[in-house]
Amino acid sequence: MNIPLYIARRLGGARKGKTYIALIRKIAIISIALGLAVMIVSMAVVTGFQHEIREKVIGFGSHIQITNYDYNVSFEAQPISSEQDFLDELRKTEGVRHIQRFATKPGIIKTDEDIHGVILKGVGPDFDWSFFRERLVSGDTLHMDDTTRSDGVIISELIARRLMLDTGDDLFIYFIQDPPRIRRLHINGIYDTGLEELDRVFVLGDIRHVQTLNDWEADQIGGYEVLVHHFDDIPEITGKALDMIPYHLDAQSIRQLYPQIFDWLALLDMNVYVIIVLMILVAGINMITTLLITVLEKTNAIGILKALGARNTLVRNVFLYHAGMLISRGLLWGNLIGIGLCLVQASTGLISLSPESYYVSEVPVNLRLSHVLLLNLGSFVFSMAMLILPSYIVSRISPVKAIIFR
Repeated sequence: MNIPLYIARRLGGARKGKTYIALIRKIAIISIALGLAVMIVSMAVVTGFQHEIREKVIGFGSHIQITNYDYNVSFEAQPISSEQDFLDELRKTEGVRHIQRFATKPGIIKTDEDIHGVILKGVGPDFDWSFFRERLVSGDTLHMDDTTRSDGVIISELIARRLMLDTGDDLFIYFIQDPPRIRRLHINGIYDTGLEELDRVFVLGDIRHVQTLNDWEADQIGGYEVLVHHFDDIPEITGKALDMIPYHLDAQSIRQLYPQIFDWLALLDMNVYVIIVLMILVAGINMITTLLITVLEKTNAIGILKALGARNTLVRNVFLYHAGMLISRGLLWGNLIGIGLCLVQASTGLISLSPESYYVSEVPVNLRLSHVLLLNLGSFVFSMAMLILPSYIVSRISPVKAIIFR
């Protein structure tokens, strides 16, 4: 029989005339519950926001790009051959989901009223349209085959709004080169990702337009985009790709291509850490106060236990068990509140945001079981650790003085 645990369970009720003890315990439970709820919601929202922005950037640039070394200097990169010996080996690499061709070329869209600088991203029949298909506002993606060049493009809603264009309209893209060239293209669809930095520049069309404009051969492309199954595998697969490709090519991860965006997302982690530390400190201080008041209230009981031969360790464990039960109760309510709020937001999108400011139209939620379990475990362990030192006050209580204490 666990004697300290049995006695701790008997400490739950407050005697008549000392209802303030029950109130203090409730306050401690509420502080732990609210603290955990805030931590769960903060973690889910921040990771959800990071995930949304990260997926949008990947949708434009894939997880890994294989190009010439000069591609990161200019979108007018030197071409590479579409027939590469490393492709079969790279496709068989564990974690690689898809490989697709691409090429880019800067241009200017001109209408009767305005002009707008863009980057024409040429893609082939092997392009994975799943990202843009989910974010189409109107129209459809491009349907290409290996024989016929498509004159269709998809543009962002931001470009369409600025230039007063719509699905079904024709647009003229001017390419500044020697000699200058013009392409009349047809708007097949309009997408909206909410990521203005990329929405305002990218227009997607047939890669054969870029090849013709650059006087490339049919087997020349700008590079390869590699899609992987898991984001965390990007560094490892990038390293393997670097070992496979010839010396004149370079493999860059999406973090290297857009460091400013990913550095900004990494800063959000600091907000979560600050919130977690503050919430645990508040809950721990409340529990210390509750423990000390409980010790004061049960001074007579401590004296009797010591008079009966109980060691300081046993008495100390009684109060630690009691505190652990209060913390567990608070964690239970915190989980119900925090997870409940996240599920409501995820299913209803109740709280909306301005896409112009936050790049998303509603508060994103990324609720993971592993995060919830770690927050619960961390809150319990740190709260209990903060109580160990105050619990030693029990050893300073004299049995004789404790018994006659009023």
